[in-house]
Amino acid sequence: MNKKFLVLLVVAFLNPTHEVEAQSSGKVPRVAYLAPQSKPSARFEALREGLRDLGYVQGQNIRLDYVGHEDRAQLAVLANELIKEKVALIVTQGAATRTAQLVGTVPVVFGYSGDPVEAGLVKSLARPGGNMTGITMLAFELVGKRLEFLKDAMPKVSRVSVLSSPAHFGEQRELAETQKTARSVGLTLAYHQVSNTADVNAAFDATLKEQANALLAFPDPVTTAHRGQIAEFAVKHRLPSVFGWGDYVEAGGLMSYGPDHNALWRRLAVYVDKILKGTKPADLPVEQPTKFELVINLKTAKQIGLTIPPNVLARADRVIR
Repeated sequence: MNKKFLVLLVVAFLNPTHEVEAQSSGKVPRVAYLAPQSKPSARFEALREGLRDLGYVQGQNIRLDYVGHEDRAQLAVLANELIKEKVALIVTQGAATRTAQLVGTVPVVFGYSGDPVEAGLVKSLARPGGNMTGITMLAFELVGKRLEFLKDAMPKVSRVSVLSSPAHFGEQRELAETQKTARSVGLTLAYHQVSNTADVNAAFDATLKEQANALLAFPDPVTTAHRGQIAEFAVKHRLPSVFGWGDYVEAGGLMSYGPDHNALWRRLAVYVDKILKGTKPADLPVEQPTKFELVINLKTAKQIGLTIPPNVLARADRVIR
């Protein structure tokens, strides 16, 4: 394998001095964290925290490796290497889940933004039935709340430009739920499919031509990768923007309502613990989010000339100033 494409970080936590001794013994289970990015994110840190809470110490009773790459082809190469190395378990982040699905039968615990049933990862949420289980970040009952928060923050909003990837499993149901709420609160949606940078730029042009006065991006790999550009576009044209995850607000978006990702990834540690102790992935139901957060960026609000109403601000779980 070409080493310049390989990004493999072995990340020690808690007590790294035990790592050499543990690796030489060969008795410590190796858990690989497979992600579609080179550098560890807050999600990886949350998983480590969850494992620490359960008594796991790097080098003593677990070896946790971070393995990541932005390029899908190289990510597949890394996944195949993990299979050959017979890791005990793979934890996957987002798009890396589909990669892990294609390369083996090693137990996989996923944090997945799409619908795992529609994607063919599991047979059902209650009975996964294979080597994969975990948490899906899709919670369709939340979709409408995003438009409601947007309307509460800016009552004059009438036309919302929606950006979403058609390849994201669960996207059509998410769109249907959004349209349902839009009708109930008197909003018109202009839907734009985006699969790459050119599509995103075309959606920006269409948003201006259609004279949309707000923007909504569904959380998926395409909009996540372009969240900075989307937020910048919205600010430049003074458009209030709403998203499904706090990552977009941290990148400059106005507000988001969705799952608390830190809580979800800490929860994944429980799956890792159970599987390492002998439970099969097929016997662990896929969970959905139970803790949600409203995130508001007041700096962005100021940039677009919007004053967030006190009743909306009071409901925020996190405020970026």
